[in-house]
Formats: sequence, C-alpha cells, structure tokens
Amino acid sequence: MTTPATSYQVSKKHVLLSEILAVTSVMRKNSRWASGAHTLTARDSALARDLGLRRFTPSTDIQKNGRLSQEADLMGGFQELKRTIWDVDDIEASPLPELIGPFFALIRSPLSNGPITSAALSALHSFFVCNLISANSISLEPALVELSGTVSHCKFEASDSSGDEVVLLKIMTVIHDCIVTSSVGAFLGDVEICEMLETVLTTACQMRLSEILRRSAESTMISIVRTIFGHLHALDPAAEEARLLVNEEELHHGEISMSVSTNVTNAGDSLSQASENVPSSTQENATTVTLENTEHSVAPEVEDLPQTLSTPRPYGLPALLELLRVLVNILDPNDQVHTDSTRLTALGILHAAVETSGTVMGDYPSLSALILDPGCKYLFQLARSDNSSVLQAALRTITTVFQTMRKDLKLQQELYLAFSIDRLAAPPQLKPISSKKNNNPTSPRPGTPATGTPILGPVDTELELDKGSPVPSRPPVQPARGDTRDLMLETLSQLCRHPSSMVDLYVNYDCDINCENLFERLVEFLTKGVYPWEYSSASDAQQLHSQYLCLDLLLAFVNDMTARAEGRSEPWPSEFISPDSLMQDKSRKKLVLAGAARFNSKPKLGIAFLEENKLIYSDLSPEISRTRSLAIFLKSCTRLDKRLLGDYISKPDNLELLKEFIGLFDFKDKPIADAMREMLEAFRLPGESQQIARITETFASIYFASGPGRVLNSRVCNYLIQRITAEIKTEDAVYVLAYSVIMLNTDLHNPQIRKRMSIEDYQRNLRGVNGGTNFSPEYLQNIYDCIRKREIVMPEEHTGQLGFEYAWKELLTRSRQSGPFLMRNSALFDLDMFKTVWKPLISAIAYAFISFDDDYVIQRAISGFRQCATLAGHFHLPDVFDFVVVSLSQATSLLSENLPTQVPNYPVVEVEGQSVTVSSLSVKFGTNFKGQLAAVVLFNIVNGNGNALREGWTQIFEMFQNLFIHSLLPTRMLQMEDFLGGVTMIPLRGGQPSRPAPRSDGGLLSALSSYLMTPYGASSEHLVPEATDAEVESTMCTIDCITSCRLDELYAQTVQLDSEALVAAIRALEALAHERTITKWKQESDELTTAFNTPSAGDGTFTLPYDPASVFLLETMVSITCQTSRYIEDLWPILFEHLSALLSASTHYSILLIERAVVALLRLCLILAQRKTLRDQVYVSLDLIAGLPPIVANSVAEQIVAGVTLILQNGDIVSSQTEWNLVFAALRSTTSHPEAARSTFNLILNFVADGESQWVTPDNFNGLITIFDEFATSAGHSIMVPQKGRRVRSQPPPDTPPIERGRRAIDILFDMKKFISSFAQSAGLQTGQVWRQYCLPLVLSLGKQSTNPSRLVRHTAISQLQRLLLGPRFVYDENDHGQVEEIFNSVIFPLVDELLKPQIQQCDPQGISETRLRASALLCKAFMHFEVRDSHTKSDIRILWIEILDLLDRLINAEKTEQLYEAVSESLKNVVLVMNAANILVPPSQDDQRDEHQRTLWAATQARLERFLPGFLAEVIPTPQLQLPPSTPVLVSTFAVPATTPSAA
Repeated sequence: MTTPATSYQVSKKHVLLSEILAVTSVMRKNSRWASGAHTLTARDSALARDLGLRRFTPSTDIQKNGRLSQEADLMGGFQELKRTIWDVDDIEASPLPELIGPFFALIRSPLSNGPITSAALSALHSFFVCNLISANSISLEPALVELSGTVSHCKFEASDSSGDEVVLLKIMTVIHDCIVTSSVGAFLGDVEICEMLETVLTTACQMRLSEILRRSAESTMISIVRTIFGHLHALDPAAEEARLLVNEEELHHGEISMSVSTNVTNAGDSLSQASENVPSSTQENATTVTLENTEHSVAPEVEDLPQTLSTPRPYGLPALLELLRVLVNILDPNDQVHTDSTRLTALGILHAAVETSGTVMGDYPSLSALILDPGCKYLFQLARSDNSSVLQAALRTITTVFQTMRKDLKLQQELYLAFSIDRLAAPPQLKPISSKKNNNPTSPRPGTPATGTPILGPVDTELELDKGSPVPSRPPVQPARGDTRDLMLETLSQLCRHPSSMVDLYVNYDCDINCENLFERLVEFLTKGVYPWEYSSASDAQQLHSQYLCLDLLLAFVNDMTARAEGRSEPWPSEFISPDSLMQDKSRKKLVLAGAARFNSKPKLGIAFLEENKLIYSDLSPEISRTRSLAIFLKSCTRLDKRLLGDYISKPDNLELLKEFIGLFDFKDKPIADAMREMLEAFRLPGESQQIARITETFASIYFASGPGRVLNSRVCNYLIQRITAEIKTEDAVYVLAYSVIMLNTDLHNPQIRKRMSIEDYQRNLRGVNGGTNFSPEYLQNIYDCIRKREIVMPEEHTGQLGFEYAWKELLTRSRQSGPFLMRNSALFDLDMFKTVWKPLISAIAYAFISFDDDYVIQRAISGFRQCATLAGHFHLPDVFDFVVVSLSQATSLLSENLPTQVPNYPVVEVEGQSVTVSSLSVKFGTNFKGQLAAVVLFNIVNGNGNALREGWTQIFEMFQNLFIHSLLPTRMLQMEDFLGGVTMIPLRGGQPSRPAPRSDGGLLSALSSYLMTPYGASSEHLVPEATDAEVESTMCTIDCITSCRLDELYAQTVQLDSEALVAAIRALEALAHERTITKWKQESDELTTAFNTPSAGDGTFTLPYDPASVFLLETMVSITCQTSRYIEDLWPILFEHLSALLSASTHYSILLIERAVVALLRLCLILAQRKTLRDQVYVSLDLIAGLPPIVANSVAEQIVAGVTLILQNGDIVSSQTEWNLVFAALRSTTSHPEAARSTFNLILNFVADGESQWVTPDNFNGLITIFDEFATSAGHSIMVPQKGRRVRSQPPPDTPPIERGRRAIDILFDMKKFISSFAQSAGLQTGQVWRQYCLPLVLSLGKQSTNPSRLVRHTAISQLQRLLLGPRFVYDENDHGQVEEIFNSVIFPLVDELLKPQIQQCDPQGISETRLRASALLCKAFMHFEVRDSHTKSDIRILWIEILDLLDRLINAEKTEQLYEAVSESLKNVVLVMNAANILVPPSQDDQRDEHQRTLWAATQARLERFLPGFLAEVIPTPQLQLPPSTPVLVSTFAVPATTPSAA
C-alpha cells in the first residue's frame, strides 16, 4: 500500500505545501471560500491585534455571526501554515501539531463537505507515506491524540452518498496508516486506539452503508487487529495485568471504552454520535457499555503545544481487552440490537485477534477470562445457528480458540465436542414430539440459534447394565444435515487432527470420573460414520464426503498411534498427574458408571454393587459412619438419576441417610432462598407430600442449626440487603419458609398459572409464622425478588434459556475444579485406547476398503490395515491381528464356503513355457483388482508377523486350500513326503476307485440310457473346456498376484513361529481338515439315513469320495509339525485327535487319505521316539495302526513297514514286552501284502540273524514267535482251494515268495530254541518258568503250523516240531506231569485233530496223507518219549493213552490206505512193546499180581485196539500161557532207542 520513505526524493516541505495547495484549491471551489474575503478578514483581524489597534466591525457584519469567522479561520489556518513554513528550512524541527493542525480543523469542521474532507484526509495519508508523520516527529503524542479525536469526530455536510462514502473510506485509510503501516502506531495510547477502532468497527457495522465500504472497513479492522494483538507477544503479561488494575483506579487520558451501534446514520453525520441515536430503552439492554469520551480539541495557537519530543505512551492490554469485550458482547445471540451480519463481522475480527495472539492470549488472565465466559458461551450458541455464514464463522472461531487456548478450555471443549457428536450422529428412532410440548422460544431474529439446552454434565450411554435404566440420557438434538453437517464434520476433523488429540481426549475426559468418555464416543461416531447414513436429504456426494472425513480421522488416529509406537512420543511431564493415577481413575470411573447404572435401575442393587467394589463404606472412621459414607457418594456422583435419588433418600427407612445427605451442604451465612436453591439442584423433589415434608423438615432442622440470623449483610441476587440479627426465630419458621419458597417458585414460573402471586400475597401467607410474629417486609421482599428474578430450576427441567444459563453456570463451577487440560503426545495410554476401540475401528477400515472406489482412500485404508497389524504386534494383541486378517481375507474373495470335493477338469494351457491351469477362481480373481489388493496387503502383513496371529490362521489356510484346489499354490506347497517314493505331488483327482463301487440296482434299461447319454468316445467327466484369451489373461493376473503375495515365504516362516502361534496354526488346519472329513461324513451319512429311512449309511457301507483338499490340509499340518519338532509336545494332541478320528473310521474315507494319515502318524512317531516323555504315544499310535481293518491295512502295508523300520532304528526305543507286542502287531498287519511282507520279513530276519543286528530279547521272544507264525500262516493263505469243475494248481512251487517265507519262518522258529537257555540263565528262571514263557509258545506255534494249507510249510513244521519235542534241548520239568499233558492236549492232540478235518484235506488232497502219517508217528514217539520212560511210570497215563488210541483209530478210519495202516500199526506196536517192557501195560496172568492201574489200562487198551486193530494186542503181547522169549528186553530196547535218538526222529 505504501512505499518506503527512502524512495521519495521530494522534500517533506514540498509535500506539505503541495497538500496545502491541493486542499485550499478544493475549498475555493466551494461557495464559502470562493473569494479571498475570508482570508483578508482573518488577516486584518490578526494584524490589528498585533499592532494593538481595535478594528471596527459594522453591525451588518455581525449578523453573519461566527460562521464567517469559522470559515475564515479554516482557510486562514492554511495561509498561516504556509507563511510559517516558508522561512523554515527543516520542517521536521517544527512541532507536528502545528504542521497538521489546519488539516485536523478542516476534517472536524461541520462546514466542510465531502470533497474537501476527502482532500484533507488524502493529505494526511500523504504525510504518513512520506514520513512527515513519523516516530521522530516533535510533539508526536499530542498530534496522535488529536488525530484520534479528529478521525473519530469527522463532520461534514452530506452530499451524494458515493462521495460521502469515499470520505469514510479515506478515514479507514488514515487509521490504517496510523496504526499499521507507519512507525507511529507504537506511540498510540489505549484511548486513541479505542477511538480509532470504534470508528472503524462502527463503519463496518453500519447496515445502510454500501457493501464495499463495510467490507473495506472490516478488512481494515482485521488488519489493525492483527497488528495490535500481535503486540501481545512483545508485552509482559504480569506488567500489563498490573497496568490494567491501575487504569481501573485512575483513569488516564480519558476513559478507555468503545461502543458500537448498528443504527442507521447518514455518512455525513458525526461518527461519534452514532450511539446517541439509539433509544434509551435499547441502550439499557445493549450488549455494549457506552461511556462518554473526553472531548479533545487542539487549539490553533502553536504556543500552547509542547515543543519537545514527548515520552511514548504505547497502548497495551487495556485497549485490547476493551476491543475483545465489545466483540464478545456483539456475539450474544439473545441481544436483538445486533443482527447476524454484525455478528458475522465480529466473528471475523475475533478470529483474527485470537489467531494472531496464538497461545500468548492464555498468558493474560483478563483476556482468557473473557474468552472463557462469555466468549465460549456465545460462540457455542452461535454454533446452533441456522445461518450458514454465521455457523461457518462461529465454527472457524471456535476451532481457533481451542487451538490457541485449549489448556484453559477443558470443559468448554467437552461441551462442544459432545454437542457436535450429538448433532452429527445418526438420529435415534424417536417418537414424534407434539408441538404443544415444545416450550423453546423461537429465534428472535433470523439465523439466531434457538437457545435449547445442551447437557453440560457427563453423560455416558455405553453402560446400560442388566435391564435397568441407563444414566440420564441426553435430550435429542436436531441432527445436522446437508452443508451444516459437512461444515461441522470438517470442524471436528480440524479439531482432532493434531497428533496428540486422541490421547488428550482420553487422558482429560475418559480418565476423569466427572467427564464423558469423549474418546470412546468420538471413535464410536467416526466408525459408524464410515458406513452410509440413510437419510433422504443428503446427496450421494455429501454422504460420501462425510464418510471420507470420518475415515480420514480414524486413519489419522491410527497413524499417530503407530508413530508413537515407533518411538515418536513425548515423555510424560513429572508435574502432570501420574499415568497410574489416571488409569486408576479410569477403572474407578467404570465401576462408578456401572454402580450408577444399577442404582438407576434398582437402588438396592446399585448400593450392593458399590459396597462390593469398595466405592462406599471404604472410608469409615469415627467421624464417618456408613450412612455418611453413602451420603457423600450420592451427593458427589453426577451419574445418578436425580428423580430416583430424591425418591430414595426421602423414604421413611432412609431418614438417617437424608439427614446426612442434607448435612453435607454448607448453609452457613446463606439466605434461605439460596440454601433451598443449592439443595434442590442436587436432587429432584419427589411428588409425594410425605416425602416432601420429610425433606423440608430435615432441611429446616439443619438450616436452623447453622444459625441463619447472625449475619447482618448478605448479597442476594446481586442486591445488597440488610438482615436483622435473629430474623428467623424458630425451626418451624424455617420449615414454613422452605415450603413457601417451593410454592413461590412454582407460582411465579409455572407457565400454566396465569395469576401470579404478588409480594403482598406472599407476605400475607407468612403472617405470624415466625415464632408468632411476622417476618420483616424487607426480608420477605428479598426472598420474593430473588425467586422472581432467578427461578430455582429442578434437575431434569433445564429447558430454554434459563436452563442453558443454569447449565453454563454449572460448567463454570466445574471448570474451577477440573484443573488444566493436559496435552502430551504420550504413548503411555495407547494400549488401553487401542484395546477399547480396535474392533469397530478395523471393521470400519475394512468396510471402506471394500466399498470405496477412490484410489487415495483405498491406499489410506491399506496403510490403516498395516498400521493396525503393527500395533497388534507391538501391543501383543493377537485378537486384533486376527481381526485384521479376517477383515482383509473377506475382501480378497479367496474364501469359499463350498469347495468342490471333486475338482473339475480345468483347461491347461502353455504360457511362456509353463503350464497354467485356467480355473474358475483364477478367472474371477484375475478381474477383481480390489481383491488382489486385499490379498497382497493381507499376506504382506502376515509375512513376518505370524507370531501375532491366532484365529486368523483359519482364514489363511482356508485361502490356501482354495488356491490349492484351483492349482494356484506354489509347487513347494503341493508336495507330500513319503517313506517309499520320497516327495510326490498331491493328486487333485483319485486315479481309480479305492474300493469296488457298489453295483447299481438299475436294470438293463438304466444302463442303456446311461450309455446313450454319454458323448461318443469319451466320458462326460473327462471333457475339458477350452480357455479363451481373456480367461488366460485373467489367470495370468491371478498368478502374478499370488506371486506378489509370497505364499511360499509365509509357508516357510511357519516353521519359525513361536509355540502359541504355531499351536494356533495347527489348530486351524485341523479344524479345516476335520470339517472336510469327519464332519462331512457325518452330515452326508445322516442325509442318506434320512433320505432312505435306513441306518445303512452308518454301518460302514458309505464312503466319502477322494477329497484332495483334505489331503492337502493333512500334509500341510504334518509337514509343519515335522519341521517344528521342538514343539511336538504341544502339537501332538491336536494331530493325534484328527488322525485317530480318521483311522478309527478308515473304511469311510478314500484310501489315499487313510494312507496319508498312516504316513503322517508314523512320521510323527519318528519325532516322538526322540522324546522319552512321549515314547508311550508311539505305541498308542502303533496300536491304532494295528487295529486297522485288514482291507485297509493291506492297502497301506508298505507305508507301515517302512515307518516302523525307521522307528526301530532308534535302538533303545523298545524296552518292554508290551511295546514289542505293539510293534509286532503293527508289522503283522503287513504280512498279507506281497511287497510289504518281504520288507517285514527281512526286518525281523535281522533280529534273529547272528551278528550285530541280532535283537532277540526275553521281551520280544514271544513276539517274534507270533510274527514268524504269521508269516507261516500267510503262506497258507496263498493256497487256492480247488473249485468244483475247475482244475486249479492247489500247491504253488516251493520257491514262491510267501511259501519260501513260510518255510524259513518255521526253520527260524525251531532255531529260536537256542536263545532259551541263555534267557533262563540270565534271568535265573526255574524250569517251569522257562517252559511256560519260552518253550510252550514255540511248540504251540509249530503245532499250529503243522496243519498249514501249504504242504511245504506243513511238513517242515511237523518235522521241526518233532525235532524240538524229542530233541535234547527241549526244556520242561520232568517232575511236573501237567507240562507233559499240556504238550499233548495243547499241541499234539489239536494237531492230529485238525488234520482229520475235511477242510484241511481240501487244501492239499494229495499231500495230506503224508502229513497224517507223520503226525501218527509224532504222536506215538512223543508218548514213548514223555510217558513210557522209567521215570514216568509212576504217573497215571491211562487217560492220555486212551486218547492216543482214539486218535489213531480216527486216523485209520479217516483215510483207509494201506500205507497209513501199516505206519500206524508199526508205530503202535513199538509203543505197546515199550509199555509192556516198562511194566506199564501188563497182560493178565494166572497169579494176577497187577495193581488196579495195570488191570484198568490193559482192559481199556485191549478194548480200544479191538475196534480198529483186532487181535493186534494178542499178537504183540502174548497171553500169560505163552512163554515170553528171553530176548524180550532186547526188543524193548530196540523200540526205545529209536524213540530217543534224533536219527529215529
């Protein structure tokens, strides 16, 4: 606007003369100064005076009165000034008032007109520009004082409005020059500043002035305000406050005051008189205070002015305070003097003042007090304005005030934020309110907000406990819509965007028991605001903008918290309340809210809860009883329902509580009206008269006890009253007065009462109640006036302006106790904050990510997900991380509710040298860009953060299985490990039916139709559709996305997980696998049962088809476990539960799945074998495998033997007979499989072979016998029974593997006798124990295999059995005849009996005869060996012998061949002869000396032999008449020797 003085080359004298010429030239154009007479007259008068002459003036000239003199003086002043400066070389040495005085006089003169005044003002502007008026000017202060008065009292004759407004515009310019642009502004005093500001502000508020002028004045005012309030930064607050006190006591240089009037005035009127045109009645109610300014007139005489440079007296706090007061008062929405336009102007100026002052304004108590009250009060009321311009300006100012003075506005900010959230939140479903009940007054002027009452006290709606009523709810607020909503939301966003905003809210409000949970409320609102709000008046663009703002605030909150977690936080100041105390207050607040909610539902429950949580009765002492402790809590808790509270304490049972409650009030020195007001604001007076009476009686007692009549002076309702000592004489008088106050308050302020009680009525009602006398009229008048002017507002009746005033008063009261607003960007509370809001927060971000299409919003949402995951890891909150994963996984579209069991035949194409499967998922996902984004973000978040994941693993692996089904996983994740073939790929389809499919019940027509409907040359199941180029391109996009997800890295990282995360991952896999196997089988079997009304589905006939996903899940689960063997103790129970469920119902699942389950179990057993504490689980697993059905076991036999072989390589794994039995039981299940049997036989063959690998112990001896016996039995199973009509080769060649293994097994069984003696010797066993533990199992096995269908095995077995029984190393107790009987009864007799069965003969019709022959020989030889020896002659062998004869009888009769007949006869002959020689079988004689045994044996033998060998006995043993030859003993020996020699065997 101006140019620096240094740029001017013209002298200041020339500038002054030029401006004089310019002004006088304009003056001469006016008729008043058209001739020079005025100048001459003035000069003659001066000359006469100088010479001491008296000049005569005609009487006719006197008629022209002083008007000509004034005109002459104005022109003469300029002439004198010219003559004065002509002779002056340096005009800067002249006093400034002398140089510019004529210009001031002309501007003040009412004789001037617009152009003349404009020229004079332009001259002043030039003086400022050329630095004629500068800080170095002589007598600057008087000149500035006169300048202030001049521009403030400018008078001129009005002409055209445009020209007149130019004058006002130039006045603004001069004032701007003086204060802002020039260097003299610092020398202005407070009064001068106020005068100038009043001039500018009045101009800006004149409604009849043009818009341009008013806007120019407003702009000038804002510029000036920024300058003068910027001066605050250089002032000393303490000194200025002290100066302010001095100015209040001693008015210096006129009173410092300003007044602003918006009344209509003409531009040419005196601006100083603007306020004088206001009617007195209006001025009385005006919001500004008008005080008369002292008149300032500067005499034209130069000698009266000071000649030296005056001491600067700069303006300071008084002027700023006065301006701030005027601006604040203009904002009062209830002041009808000012319009919304005026308030809009004031708001702009106030905003500039606060913005310029910054935080410094809070250092000046006088300024901050004005902002606190009534500044915030008026601003908050304007925030309800319907005028959008006023609303915008008010919100802008509020934001600035909070930014600069936040530490002093704790409760004011709480009020505003709560109000904003209420207006912005979606409206609740409310019943329509009748207009008759709406008692709120209408707006006095358009745009002025209705003065509804916001609830200033804390209200929380989060804790609605049980079924009780919650804390008192906030009255419904009209929701903001359209532009108003956008504006309020933008303001809220601006207030809460600084990094510590959420921390500040949490610390100052959520951790303060007397404040709302603003942090929780704000986050709740913001999270809900991200979702669409369905109301009709909002356009799509507005709604979307609102959603974006809410999301932006949430993401800013997350970003700030993440920054703090990364170390960018501030330390907590020691002077602040400690964080521990704050968190204790937070915990206590939760309890108080819960207790208050229960109290509001049912007081007894609430009190019990409070006592349980030690909120009451914890402060008991001799001074504090239980009743008083409860009363203290009830009075101090602001969350209680005042209606319920009043009803509760006034019950008859709670009279002591009522006394304690009212006794907590301090009624000393308080008038009864104030005392009643204080008490009735604490609770709502109940409606029952008896309860009111109890309250009033208690009040009267306590109030009277406080001595109400001892105070002489008291201030009631701003009136100083005189009180008579002992005005109230009795307690009953207090009781009556209290009742009268209640009734008077109702009568004077109830809108339904038309005739109000007068003071006379009130006095009449109280006659004679003061101890029989009357109260003084003054006393009752004071009570009456107090109630009339200020209603006692009951709780929950705060409506209208009166209610707002009451609520604001309560807020100010709380402000004095609430302390400062704590501001710190600290991370100490982030954990509790995040735990409180993480779930709705992440849900909102997920919704935004899924629903919004804006790239920036999506990018911000992605960042939000990452940061939430970071915070979850930082705070160790796996639930949060899980929720992030779940939210993102839903956005990926990779989760599928129903995966197909049978994978369709997807086309496979070659792209860049690699095979690509074009599946339905790859095509769909390739076109879903947002899903791809979600997938990349999800897996990038999980990568490296797996330890923070718990339940989210389910979604991860569910996506894995979906990708697997569609051939989209990396190759590494598609492999399965095997004992036999190493690593193979998991097949997506079953190669062939694992078991024969049940034959269809359909007939010929069904089969024919099925054939005709099948395409020629191919099955419909194997048709492969062709892939289009677009599908291939989409598939490639999918593959690129999956590659970016780095799934193989995530899979590799699973083996690095901590125990807890790893267990969660395995549980997730098991749950998915269980769902696709056990659960699915149960569901489908139940469906079949229901459909066919038969339980056949559950009997094992129904089998699930092959499901590749179940195999994939199982393989993944086992692979991860095997690579994390350090956690096998935690993982084993999970896997074993699943594997045992599969193997226990193995016939219900595909054989490939069961095979993988067996492999998995054995792989895990290899790990378990390394842990001594878990070795028992190895045998539990082997027992499970051994229990597989034969058809299943045969299918997985190779895997079993391979796994068991690896397990047994751990030398000390098996340590007991039970363990060996379980191992051999598992191995026995493999003997029927050709390849597996070979491996198993080789394995156990190493056990018995000589050398280092020999592993025969007393514990596994019987087990080895059992498994070798199983191999021999398996050889028999290979024999095919001949069918009728078919020629089948029944006996395979001896070199057939099963037969050869069976034969070798028999030989090994025989050889195992060599271990018996060493076992017996090392264990110190008795002969009977050796027989029972080792020998008997061996002979039993050989005896069993002696009936084997395989001829080679059978003959080998019977031969080895004979060798064993008759051989020298056979161990048994010769003195124990029971063991011998057991040999016959358990081994030999069953063997012969089995050979006599037809089914045995059918297996080998050609070789059974030889076997029977060998069996008969074994039977006889064994009898002679064990029973006919001399040592055994004492035992009773009759029963055994008779049974032998019966078996021989059956043998001869079963196969009537000569060869068998001769063999049996010969063997029997030898036995009889030996028995006779041993004197066992003795024929009768003449002198029969036989004992009873001999007689009985002979008779029985003779009877049995006569059946099948008649005459045989007589032939072999002659009767007594025949003389026995002397060589008989030799014959006995010849029979006995072969029976005992191995060669005979």
